[in-house]
Amino acid sequence: MSATLGPVGQTVRAPKTAELIAAQLRRRIVQGELTPGETLPPEIQLMEQFGVSRPTLREAFRILEAEMLISVRRGSRGGAQVMAPDFSVAARHVGLLLQMQGTTVDDVYEARMIAEPACARMLAKRRTKQDLADLSEVVAELQSAVESKDDAVPDPALWSRLTYRFHELIMERCGNRTMAVQGAVLQEIVATHLEMRVSRNFDKTESPERFQRAIKAYKRLVVLVEARDAEGAERHWRTHMKVAGTYLLKDDLHNKPVVDLFA
Repeated sequence: MSATLGPVGQTVRAPKTAELIAAQLRRRIVQGELTPGETLPPEIQLMEQFGVSRPTLREAFRILEAEMLISVRRGSRGGAQVMAPDFSVAARHVGLLLQMQGTTVDDVYEARMIAEPACARMLAKRRTKQDLADLSEVVAELQSAVESKDDAVPDPALWSRLTYRFHELIMERCGNRTMAVQGAVLQEIVATHLEMRVSRNFDKTESPERFQRAIKAYKRLVVLVEARDAEGAERHWRTHMKVAGTYLLKDDLHNKPVVDLFA
């Protein structure tokens, strides 16, 4: 296939065969024809299907591997297996784009403070019994994590994981898929920051009362969501996130370029 000229006379490169194969497989994964955990047909079969050589097929596999859409295992029992989309991959790419514009962590958190309370509002309107059960389960685990420690200071990794899950549920169950994906990417960046924050001085400066206040705020949101109080849920969660932001962004990490989080 020959190159063509763009509208301003710029030469446009024709896609490589491997890129076309990767695009076709990517489309099937995105459309759900190939599901996570499913193994692709053997290389010989795919080579015949696409009419290409092994090097070309493997180049297509490398493209999809880089996008974390498949995982390829070599050897007699090897093969290409479809992977579930990973928000951390999207967060890394978004982080790079944000870094090119000089974006910092507090800028990302500010964006999340706009999106997440709005999702809390939508969740209150649309919530199901399962949503309430899942939110309440996380709150119970947080309470248990605090009560299991004599000094009432929970394990930092466990606390980070559970709080991440609670915020994730708000975005995930709001009923708007675009907001859910956008929120998950931003939350992934903030969660990475939180892990760094925790690893630095969690044991040195934490007050047991802070954890109880956080749990109280989570419980209050569940009550508001259960009552379908959309305005109250949004208002409460915005206030909580402002308070939490003073903790998350109080050290030198707040103005750290987002891409440095993924170094």
